[in-house]
Amino acid sequence: MGAPPVAFDRSTLSRALYTSDASLYRVVPEAVCQPRDPRELGDAVHAALAVGLPITMRGAGTSCAGNAVGSGLIIDTRGLHDIESLDPTTGRAVVQPGVVQAVLSTAGATHGWRFGPDPSTTDRCTVGGMIGNNACGPRALGYGRTSESVEGLQLITGTGEHLTLERSTDLRASTSETLRGLHGLVQANLGLIRTEFGRFSRQVSGYALEHLLPERGFDVTRFLVGSEGTLGVVIRATVQLSRD
Repeated sequence: MGAPPVAFDRSTLSRALYTSDASLYRVVPEAVCQPRDPRELGDAVHAALAVGLPITMRGAGTSCAGNAVGSGLIIDTRGLHDIESLDPTTGRAVVQPGVVQAVLSTAGATHGWRFGPDPSTTDRCTVGGMIGNNACGPRALGYGRTSESVEGLQLITGTGEHLTLERSTDLRASTSETLRGLHGLVQANLGLIRTEFGRFSRQVSGYALEHLLPERGFDVTRFLVGSEGTLGVVIRATVQLSRD
């Protein structure tokens, strides 16, 4: 028999442990979940969606703005820590969201690679969390933000749709209802997006709609980086490492 489905922990102790992150905020969740593999993560997301339970994704809980606390289901991704592949020639890696930045950089260092963005919490922050807040670090001028290192995402949307995205994904030709709707939203607001989004390099608050402009190739992968898990739950990510 296979492993039992992942359970939602509603114990007082677990809920208390997840009331805080690195911010001043304190919010008691309804339940906590610690999936052990991508299948369990998907099961947890669909179970929460089925009963209308809000989902907050959590990596190391290093957010200073309360992004890792919520009143619904907290999904702790640290059990999803596999580097599924790493190409020593191209420096491209496929990772689960709970992989720690320093662990990925150490794995790449053998071949002369590193994961470029390196915030001060590099020894504990997860790649999924870095995707959530578009993390960078003190070497951002050289390595850029996380959005510049992400080449593909597999995720589950708020409607339960599973999407596999690459930077070349064409919204216009997609059969996904979610992506077609996103394309229509952008087309209806081109002027606003061109004048108000992406005006400076660290404009990371809110949604990075500038990546969805036609002149930028409708880059939905980079648009999703920085959305703090509000648009989808990342199951795995394809990232491009940088030369060390």
